[in-house]
This record gives sequence, structure tokens and C-alpha cells, in this order.
Amino acid sequence: MSSFSESKSDDKRFYIITPTKTLQLRTGCAKDRATWIEALVTARSEYSFNGDLSGDQNVASFSTEKLRNRLHVEGVGEAVIKDCEQIIQSEFSQYQTQMKQRCEEYLSFIGSLPREVEVVNSVDSTVPEKSQLELFKHDCSSSGKCSEYSNTESSDDVGKQEISELSDGDDFHFYDTRQSFSEFTTTPADLRKGCVNTGNEDHKSVESLTVDEAEKYMLSHPKRRSQLPEPIEKEKGVSLWSMIKDNVGKDLTRVCLPVYFNEPLSSLQKCFEELEYSYLLDRAYECGLRGNGLMRIIYVAAFAVSGYASTDSRPCKPFNPLLGETYEADYPEKGIRFFSEKVSHHPMVMACHCEGKGWKFWGDSNLKSKFWGQSIRLDPNGVLTLEFDDGETFQWSKVTTTINNLILGRVYCHHHGTMNISGNRRYSCKLTFKEQSFLDRNPRQVQGVVNDADGSKVATLMGKWDESMHYIINNDASKTNSHGSHEGSGATLLWEKNEPPVNPTRYNLSTFAITLNELTPELKKLPPTDSRLRPDQRHLENGEYEKANAEKLRLETRQRMARKMQESGWKPRWFQRDSEDGTYRYVGGYWEAREQRTWVGCNDIFGNLSSSPKLPPSGLNTSSSI
Repeated sequence: MSSFSESKSDDKRFYIITPTKTLQLRTGCAKDRATWIEALVTARSEYSFNGDLSGDQNVASFSTEKLRNRLHVEGVGEAVIKDCEQIIQSEFSQYQTQMKQRCEEYLSFIGSLPREVEVVNSVDSTVPEKSQLELFKHDCSSSGKCSEYSNTESSDDVGKQEISELSDGDDFHFYDTRQSFSEFTTTPADLRKGCVNTGNEDHKSVESLTVDEAEKYMLSHPKRRSQLPEPIEKEKGVSLWSMIKDNVGKDLTRVCLPVYFNEPLSSLQKCFEELEYSYLLDRAYECGLRGNGLMRIIYVAAFAVSGYASTDSRPCKPFNPLLGETYEADYPEKGIRFFSEKVSHHPMVMACHCEGKGWKFWGDSNLKSKFWGQSIRLDPNGVLTLEFDDGETFQWSKVTTTINNLILGRVYCHHHGTMNISGNRRYSCKLTFKEQSFLDRNPRQVQGVVNDADGSKVATLMGKWDESMHYIINNDASKTNSHGSHEGSGATLLWEKNEPPVNPTRYNLSTFAITLNELTPELKKLPPTDSRLRPDQRHLENGEYEKANAEKLRLETRQRMARKMQESGWKPRWFQRDSEDGTYRYVGGYWEAREQRTWVGCNDIFGNLSSSPKLPPSGLNTSSSI
């Protein structure tokens, strides 16, 4: 390598000039380029690039004289001092060996760059000029053969040399340097491993992407937070029994509880959380396109079960939305965008609409709850509809949820009942969520069968709603053991729950749930009704519990006016019923209004704040719904 320089026209690009070829490299950001330049300068000044580290390298040395003198003062014998010196020398030698290995790995990586090369058809003809960044100036002393790196006007000479070489017909290469240095959450290295931080979704391999496609891919996968903010205040302990002992047998959606029993999410956001594994619907769509209707409904069934996975070990309840409150979620990395609105106060009804890759999903939910001392029973009313672009639709309703040990013991929930997934074509599915008994050693089981139009069983599903689902097709279903287990049965894995976050909170939010209330600069166009802007929920997320309680009381006072608004003819802004007792359907126009930032008819339902909650985390939602 003769020299290298930075491009003035592009702060992410730099050049390596050799006697035979000019290489153009482009990093993910300017900071990465600076890191590359520093590393190249350091490596070239320390080693020759022939990969040989065993030459006449300067071996670092150290003295133990100070240690020896100190030990003599303490009266330590000579034999012990020598033992100490030998131990230190041995540890230092191991450290040198490790550093040498790391240098060898680094040089090996530099040498492997040509194997990662991608040819660029068009070349930026801009001459590299003086760098806009004052980087590193080092002397390269490797046998005097390597010229000095420069970010001065001499870069122009390098640029002229580069242009002349390009004009001679040499191939111009682009090296994707993001693989080692990147500030993006998803990198090409992640893609090669087939994993993305949002789950088990299918993605195109980076080797098959062009440079432009790779750029667009990285832009469409925004970096999302991986943990909640550190709480500002210390949380206070509150007795749940003292708050709800007088409400046994009542509907707890009407009981006002302090924020200590809430998690920093609204019920509208919880609706979207059930689409964490939306890639299952993408696969179902693809199966249908290939004419495999059986696998389509099997994936739909797995999706219907996966929505319960995040409910495990979630001791707190979401905020009850205010009348007219909304929530949007645009996740380009998942290929979906979601919108929901609270459309009725009493009964409390929430409606949602989601668009994915070849499918649409919508529904409404009216959750009724009863408190029985040690437990709460939640009975959801409503129909969920999934429609694929080819016209095939599926509908189902959710099962009953019971939350136990509210007063004594560890709080846990279980889902039980029958879920019937009906389709408008050939197949239907019946899923049974087994009710948990006191001595049940294998809880949370889900078993299902897929029937064709003639009523014949064509597939069997089995698993647990908090772990995974498997399936067996046709006669292989007879291999399932008496306990419904898939072990040793030859069943195929259909869905598996994602790993928990590295930094769990007391709310036990999943990695996906942690991102739902995040308020980023890109969300400046939100309507004043979005859950992220709700102050009590925002204060709770920030750990400002006193402010959160004060705002919750204020908003609940406003919420008492909602029933009068509804009785006086209030109508939802973005949804309407297709019949008197039918499902609420999205009427359209939200995303267009968001683009233009024209929120006509969207009132500031959260009101003015005397002290605004700290942003940037995400939105706050108040009101209790257990």
C-alpha cells in the first residue's frame, strides 16, 4: 500500500492507493471512517503488511525495581520477591501474546477485504480533496517503503493519480466496511447470520443486495432502544389489597388505581405488541401464493398463539386509554404499519388496523373483567379478521385470561378456552388452550387440529403459548404422545418465542415492547391524541412517580367527561362500524394526514401540562385496565 486519503465530497468515503490499483471504500458513517483511518495508520506504522509479525519487532519491557523496593521496606524475603517478579513477568508475557494474536487477527481482516468486494458499475468521479475532518498524522517507519498518510492538499495528487488509473480501464471496487464498524442496529453481518433484532423474520441475504439496495435496507431498519430510561425517583411500595378489597366482584376497568400498578404502555400499544411475530403472516402469504393453503392456515394459527407469548410474568397492567386516544406504529424493518384508536368509553372498545406484506389485519376488542379476590378473569369480546391480497380471509376471537395470586404468592396468568379460526376457503383450525390446574406439571399447553372442507383432520398443532409451536401433517399426527408433547414425534418447529432483553426491567417487558413507547425525532408529526404524548405514562416511564400519579388523577377527571361526550353523539375519528353490532373498520386518511401534519378534528385530549415530562423516551397512558 502506497498511501490512503479521504474524500472531501463524501465524509464516509476514503481511498487506498496501491501501485497497481485504487480502492474506494465507503463506511456507514463519518465516525466509522475516522476509525478506519486511525486503524490503518496505526497498523502500517507498527507492521509491514506482509503478515509477518515475527520479525524484529520491539519487545516491550518493564522494571520491577519499584515493587522490589516496596517489598523490601515491608520486610518481605528475597525468595518471595523473586516469586512475585516471576508471576508478574508471566502475566505480562501472556498479555503480550494476546495482543500479538489480536494484531494478527486485525491484519488478517485487512487482508480479507478483497474477498468481500462488490463491483460498482458507476464511479463517483469527484477528485478526493482536502479532508473536512482533522484526523491523525503519524510517521510510517516500515522500512521507509510506505509513504505518509496525508489529509492536506497532497490528497489532490492522489486523486489525480486515481483518475488516471481509472481512465486506464481498471476495475473500480467498493468494499463494504460496515461489517466491522457501524452504528446501525442491523448490519450486513447480522444479515449473513439471518437474524434481525426484531425476531425470526425472513430477510434477503446481503450477498444478493446491490450497493443501492443495501443502503436502502440500512435506512429502513432504524435503530431502536434496547432499554427503558433509568428511574429518577425510588419507587414506593403500595398494597394492592388495600386498594381493591372493596371492589370484589366488580369490573376493574372502572376502578382507579395509582400508577404503581401500571406498566408504561397503553392498552392500544399492547394491541400492537401482539404483532411482534408478524413475520408468520408474511410466511402465510407466501405459502398461499405457492398454492399451499394448508401451510398458510398453520402459520396463521401460530400467529394467533404467538400474541400471548409476551404476557408471561407481566405483573403490571397497561394504562386504560382516554376516549379518542390513538397509537401508531410504523416498523419498516417488519414491513408493517399499525394504527389503533379507543372508539368507545362504556363499554370500553379499542379498534385497530394493520397493513403488512400482502395482508391486512383488523379488529376491535371489548374487554370485560371480574375481580374475585385472589384472581381476575378477563373475557375479551370481539372478532379479529385477517385478509390476504388474494382474497382469502380468516377470523377468530381471543380466549379467556385469568390472573392469579394477586394478594399472596407469585402473580401469574394463564389463558384457557377454545379458539376457532374460520376461513372462507378450504381449511379451518381449532386451537385449545388447556386450563391450568393446581397440580399441573405441564402448564400452558396449546393443542390444535386443522380440518379441510370435508371435516377431515389434515394437520395437528401442539406447543406452549409462552415457548413455541410445532406441527405435524397428515398421518404423522398419530405420532404425538399422550401428553401432547412434540418431543420425539417428528414434529416441525413452527414458531419460537424471542429471547428476553439483556436489560430487563421490573415490568418484564420484551425487547419488542421496550420500543413501543419510544419517542424519536422522526415522530414529530404525531397527532395530539397519540399514546406516546400522554404525560402520566411518560412520567412513569421516566421514573417520576409523584408527577405520574398527579397527571393520572387529572386525566381521570377529564375522562369522566367522556361518557357525556359519547352520549351527546361523539364519533371516532378514524374508525366506524360496518353495522350496528358489527366490527369497527378503519375509514382511511390517517397516514395521509400524518404526512401533511393536518390533524383536523383531533383535539388535545391530554390537556396542557404545568410541567412537561422529559422527552425523549416515549408516550404515557393513564387509566387502569387489568
